[in-house]
Amino acid sequence: MTKSLLLLITLLPNIVFATDLVVTDRLDLTNHWVGYTALALFVIAYILVMVEEFTHFRKSKPVILVAGLIWGLIGWVYASNGLPHAAEIALRHNILEYAELFLFLLVAMTYIEAMRERLIFEALKVWLINKGYTFRQLFWITGFLAFFISPVADNLTTALIMGAVVMAVGVGNPRFVSIAFINIVVAANAGGAFSPFGDITTLMVWQKGILEFNEFFSLFIPSLINFVVPASIMHFAIKDETAGAKLKHIDIKHGGLFIVALFMLTIVTAVSFHSFLHLPPAMGMMTGLSYLMIAAFFIRKAEKHIQEDGFDVFRKVAGAEWDTLLFFFGVIASVGGLGFMGYLALTSEAMYASLGPTYANILIGLLSSVVDNIPVMFAVLTMSPEMSNAQWLLVTLTAGVGGSLLSVGSAAGVALMGQSKGVYTFASHLKWMPVIALGYIASVAVHMWLTDIPFV
Repeated sequence: MTKSLLLLITLLPNIVFATDLVVTDRLDLTNHWVGYTALALFVIAYILVMVEEFTHFRKSKPVILVAGLIWGLIGWVYASNGLPHAAEIALRHNILEYAELFLFLLVAMTYIEAMRERLIFEALKVWLINKGYTFRQLFWITGFLAFFISPVADNLTTALIMGAVVMAVGVGNPRFVSIAFINIVVAANAGGAFSPFGDITTLMVWQKGILEFNEFFSLFIPSLINFVVPASIMHFAIKDETAGAKLKHIDIKHGGLFIVALFMLTIVTAVSFHSFLHLPPAMGMMTGLSYLMIAAFFIRKAEKHIQEDGFDVFRKVAGAEWDTLLFFFGVIASVGGLGFMGYLALTSEAMYASLGPTYANILIGLLSSVVDNIPVMFAVLTMSPEMSNAQWLLVTLTAGVGGSLLSVGSAAGVALMGQSKGVYTFASHLKWMPVIALGYIASVAVHMWLTDIPFV
């Protein structure tokens, strides 16, 4: 242990200095066979990601392999041209960006896993079902809950919780389940768009320092419109019948509500570190993880008389969505490699210089319905086009809500397709795409009107 610590202290100055270096010698590989090969590899990997639902081949596997191959090709070309350290410095920069995102998300996922184990979400589900609401009421309640929970929890977790409620109460009513699932996907994605914590894309923009924490909340009204417009139309497709399901009451486990309070305190800590101390939000989140670790010690101690195997915080860390976390690494490294080759500069020129920021940002949203919004947003951040804050808010909005246009456009949609066991499908979502598109257009128009972005 002591030797490892001494080795880390010895290497630390080199790591710090390496990240401060700037790559000045770059090779344009956009017309090189290495560049074409890298593009082809990335496309193949992403096709495998998109068909994960059918192949059950985890999405992290192909993108991590391709990331290694892309950077291996880059390293070989640069070493052959007498630039052995240029690629190394660029890759270190990508790894640093990933490390901040990884630590932030790991803490958030650990808290969500802890709250799930303490039965916080299960108790909410049972309470909603036992209230005896009608199907229309549940349609709106689950939608609004998804909209307001996703800014704090991620849209995937939110969708799964609300989806469990809909599945339990909608037994024997597949039409209600299908439409309610579409509503949850739209609401969860819309709710995540107006909070730095609500979506990976908003988190990336905030951590990059482009927008301040409070600036994201100006997207609240456009996000709400994005959810309410299609929901108001889908409302009439649901029969106003009473849902008859009843479930046994569930008690929240010891310390559950305290963990919720600690999660709120952790968010406050992360925001304070970034806003007042000018430190990375990830450091505030890691400080917040210590709150949970200390609380877990006392919860475990209090439960010893109930069960031998009590609350273990490290099991909650293990329960985080590791496939998703590793997928982010593969995406950031792959897109970073393509950017280092020069492809993102070409894309930026084609989109932002030719079309202008407004049309380019709207197009980004449409693209995110087919390709996951994470690589799309990382590409935009890497291109770093010259835009006003209003335009950065626009691309944050469109990348977040654009994924609702298709069921495969967001993690929430993909997860609910699996949860519904064939009731909610790509085709059933596609049927309502024109209605969802109305919400997309309305939200973009309202944001442009509120921020005085010209419509031409």
